[in-house]
Amino acid sequence: MDIASLTRLLPDGMVVTDPDILSGYRQDRALDPLAGTPLALVRPLTTEQVAAVVGWAHEHRVPIVPRGAGTGLSGGATAQDGALMLSTERMREIAVDPVTRTATTQPGLLNSEVKAAVAEHGLWYPPDPSSFEICSIGGNAATNAGGLCCVKYGVTTDYILAMEVVLADGTVVRLGGPRLKDSAGLSLTKLFVGSEGTLGIITELTLRLLPEQPPQSTVVATFPTLTAATAAIEAVTGQLRPAMLEFMDSVAINAVEDAMRMGLDREAAGMLVARSDAPGEFRVREAELMAAACESAGATEVFRTEDPEEGEMFCAARRFAIPAVERKGPLLLEDVGVALPRLGDLITGIAEIADRREVLISVIAHAGDGNTHPLIVHDPSNADETARAHQAFGEIMDLAIALGGTITGEHGVGRLKKAWLPDQVGPEVMELTRRVKDALDPHGILNPGAVL
Repeated sequence: MDIASLTRLLPDGMVVTDPDILSGYRQDRALDPLAGTPLALVRPLTTEQVAAVVGWAHEHRVPIVPRGAGTGLSGGATAQDGALMLSTERMREIAVDPVTRTATTQPGLLNSEVKAAVAEHGLWYPPDPSSFEICSIGGNAATNAGGLCCVKYGVTTDYILAMEVVLADGTVVRLGGPRLKDSAGLSLTKLFVGSEGTLGIITELTLRLLPEQPPQSTVVATFPTLTAATAAIEAVTGQLRPAMLEFMDSVAINAVEDAMRMGLDREAAGMLVARSDAPGEFRVREAELMAAACESAGATEVFRTEDPEEGEMFCAARRFAIPAVERKGPLLLEDVGVALPRLGDLITGIAEIADRREVLISVIAHAGDGNTHPLIVHDPSNADETARAHQAFGEIMDLAIALGGTITGEHGVGRLKKAWLPDQVGPEVMELTRRVKDALDPHGILNPGAVL
């Protein structure tokens, strides 16, 4: 395909064909080994430029793979042979309206940058993936990302009031608006959130904001067994909705301790980090209830602090768990979730899979909402170990589905998990999904191979 006609539509340097640069855009953080070689990379600045690119691709039937910051963990931004890679990384404008408590932002800003921009106005954008310092807000919307505080405050879709989307033929549509209530027409905004770039390319988001988060109390507890830790999770969530309730298993605890030297209990089978941001004296009361629940479940040690720096230190330890475990070797990252009553079955079931397949699997979790992140460590140069790791990967998803759960709580289906999607949702839903895809993208040019 001669892309000279595309190059003429855009400012100089916006279309990149240098092989060395293209190589850096072939994979997202999932490191999909099946990544192809893209035709070119396009890094637009405006919605109009995105529309021009998509219109050209529609006319010439050239596939497009949208990409944000490249931190995705399911292969959703894996390059395809002969496709355009459309990166939104340079779309970075934001405007904050303190009166309506909204922010209108392009997709290329990082989650942390959005938080910082709204904080200048005494406001808060709650969704906080562990990778919030490196993941883009557009990517968050494309996968409906969650995070540590979503147990109380919800996930990305709960904060998107409006968006601008470029459809598969280059048409630009605006959906929603800066209104807290709006029941006019179908809920099309929700349709595009979590669609992983398969239905349209998001070029602008209007986000709902909250007043800045109140002070927090932090409770940290370690447990001698996984059963005791999951019992504590059920006890806490049965009494209140914490602002955070995170879990780390022994592998994660030791990996973090190796890196951060915090004095974490290396003998513990599991650790919980819980927080309350209830108003006034209720915060202390909630912290006391969470501490008591951990003690009753058989915690080895329970620590409670009102000091924000101490509390943030333990949250930082939890956020660092994936990079810490990754130091042991390359990871296959899972994202399975279940209803809270089945969380114990999921965690112990994963441990059994690890033993059976003889692979190292660490489990960390947004425990308050049942979303786990099993981290399968393997050596790609060892064919046998890699095969066992991939067997474990599939068996973990099979287990989650058997427990009535999901193959992805926040990372998306991408290309790595799509084989298991029919088992979760069933043939009727798959057919409905295909009908929606065909209606909005009849030529199948948007992120081909992802989800479906």
